[in-house]
Amino acid sequence: MSQGVQFNRLMLEMRAMQTDAMARTKPEAPVQEAGAPSFSDMLGQAVNKVHETQQVSSQLASAFEMGQGGVDLTEVMIASQKASVSFQAMTQVRNKLVQAYQDIMQMPV
Repeated sequence: MSQGVQFNRLMLEMRAMQTDAMARTKPEAPVQEAGAPSFSDMLGQAVNKVHETQQVSSQLASAFEMGQGGVDLTEVMIASQKASVSFQAMTQVRNKLVQAYQDIMQMPV
């Protein structure tokens, strides 16, 4: 049951981030609003979030390996899968950005 709750919470967070990103890139608002983060800020925050998720996963795995109380194997596995999924998603975003850059560079002027 805990896995389902964790997965649903992760999916809700991802959907909220997607909705937030889509709201910031609406075509009717070409001028960046004051206080709205730039693309590089959003990308940096995403990389930091992935790093944070990987650190939490590593810390939980180490605590479980050391036999510390209160650390359950299911928590360790869920954290590991969260880190894996977030890293894979970040890799796909990077690949799309590189592909878009290459496509733009190959356009005739």
